[in-house]
Amino acid sequence: MALIDINIPPGVYRNGTDLQSVGRWRDTNLVRWVDGTMRPLGGWRVRSDTAAAATARGMMAWSDNSSDQAIAVGTFNKLYAYSTEGTQSDITPTGLSAGREDAAAATGYGGGLYGREFYGTPRLESTRIEPATSWALQPWGEYLIACNRDDGKIYEWQLDPSTPAALLSNAPTNNQSIVATEERFLLALGAGGNNRKVQWCDRENNNVWTASATNEAGDITLQTTGKIMAGVRAQGQTLILTSTDAHSATYLGPPYVFSITQVGQSCGLAAHLAYASVDAGVFWMGLNSFYAFVGNNVQELPCDVSDYVFSDINRAQISKIFAMPLQGFGEIFWFYPSESSTENDRYVVYNYVENTWYIGELARTAGADAGAFALPMMCDPADKKIYEHEVSFAYGSLTPFAETGPIMLGSGENVASVTEMLPDEKTQGDVTATFKTRFEPNGTERTYGPYSMSNPTSLRFTGRQMRMRLTGARLTDWRVGINRLDVVAGGRR
Repeated sequence: MALIDINIPPGVYRNGTDLQSVGRWRDTNLVRWVDGTMRPLGGWRVRSDTAAAATARGMMAWSDNSSDQAIAVGTFNKLYAYSTEGTQSDITPTGLSAGREDAAAATGYGGGLYGREFYGTPRLESTRIEPATSWALQPWGEYLIACNRDDGKIYEWQLDPSTPAALLSNAPTNNQSIVATEERFLLALGAGGNNRKVQWCDRENNNVWTASATNEAGDITLQTTGKIMAGVRAQGQTLILTSTDAHSATYLGPPYVFSITQVGQSCGLAAHLAYASVDAGVFWMGLNSFYAFVGNNVQELPCDVSDYVFSDINRAQISKIFAMPLQGFGEIFWFYPSESSTENDRYVVYNYVENTWYIGELARTAGADAGAFALPMMCDPADKKIYEHEVSFAYGSLTPFAETGPIMLGSGENVASVTEMLPDEKTQGDVTATFKTRFEPNGTERTYGPYSMSNPTSLRFTGRQMRMRLTGARLTDWRVGINRLDVVAGGRR
């Protein structure tokens, strides 16, 4: 007999074939790794019982000058504010132009190529997808600044729950997005309907937008083949992400105010909210890769799950992707719609501290990290409510699990029999184990278990390769380390 350590590296590997993930975790949900140890994600609970009228597509949490907390949530046709206690206020600007809850094919006049189909016949396909409406939400001191690309106007809300957000005086219209810089400039991105134009207000004065010798307002047009998607503060500069590349805006002071330099090519942003900024840099999802801006240049991130993510994503609804950091765990989550879904139903996580990736299934459409509030918060598309996350270990109908790729037991014609397992848990019985065996990579798979863990756990199965699935059995903060199997030679098959 021999004891075999099931010592699997942290994180998920899901590229290539099933056999290429040998000795790695291949499928997970609601688990993470910290210091090399597997543990469950925290659960969630309702933050506010008052639902929004539509799906959230943008969220920000902040504190005012009196340390009162607030949450802003935008939908395709509304803007809401929530108090510290969770009281909802409708602060939708007067005259806001409603957008789209879902991305839709542009089938109206000008939506396709001229002369592509015969006159009077239905279009066979559209050449353009109009994205789902999302909001860029920024703090301006203690106030809220808001803009969405379908309405295009810039609004300011000055904290009075009985007064809606108001149009910002003199600001450009028909904008794609906004960002407030560290130097207290407000940048209108894609300003005035020009997808490449960046226009900024006077420093500290968001009502002055016309350049003169007595202020620092101004504008510049990016030299890019793409259209501006978003802007984000990054390590003493402002990163501007387009659909094809990335540019850095650095404050110079008068008379030029900003210097804008291209810092990355072929690294376009997949969706207006598919980026996150943390101390380690800015990270975002592109159409087929992930990218990071660390220091002064853009790097493509090697990703252990890129095949899984990008081969099964609803490209028509890709505009709904959003990213949010959980800096307390060194993680960035991207929520995205799988190919069979029109709404975000999956997530992919990059742990930038441990350089690992993991995946899962959870429906969320907007979120904000802890900071102003003690816990991170996200919006559920099912009931349109805000939930606090990383609290307790209740997951509704979902259950945390992790399943390995193939683990080789025998070689050639030889097979092996497993007789028992010596589990490595923080508390015995917090998880169950299920084993799936095969004699050939594409052969019939047999399932054994689930087994409640004891020390040792008696097992009886034979095979040339197996996979192991660990499932949370108790709603607790469990830990799993290096399990060991007692294996004996099973002869030839």
